[in-house]
Amino acid sequence: MKGQTNLSRRERQIMDIIYELKQATAAQVLERLPNPPSYSAVRALLKVLENKGHLCHQQDGPRYVFYPTLSREKARQTALRHLQKTFFNGSTEEVMADLLDISEDDLSEEEYLRLRALIEKARKEGR
Repeated sequence: MKGQTNLSRRERQIMDIIYELKQATAAQVLERLPNPPSYSAVRALLKVLENKGHLCHQQDGPRYVFYPTLSREKARQTALRHLQKTFFNGSTEEVMADLLDISEDDLSEEEYLRLRALIEKARKEGR
């Protein structure tokens, strides 16, 4: 399966909508898209996403209900790995440093402790 990197802006918007709703019809996608194209254009884009392996559908009466082939978590991990490889030369440290640098909010004590625990876990696992 190809990663999220081969998606157009509009295709990513559609995938975001379907991930948010868990599944959606073309009409549901159309009503949530910013500056929406025609209904037939949305149906065509859903078919493209299905052909690319990002969506599947089930028939519900006269309608098709589309759902993602990857869980949101798996898609997120794939996209993050691509981002890390492309922009950070594969460096986890550089990704984390930049995320902390661009954060508009200070970490809460709970968030700090969770990150610390994740780092310790990764260290123990040899990552």
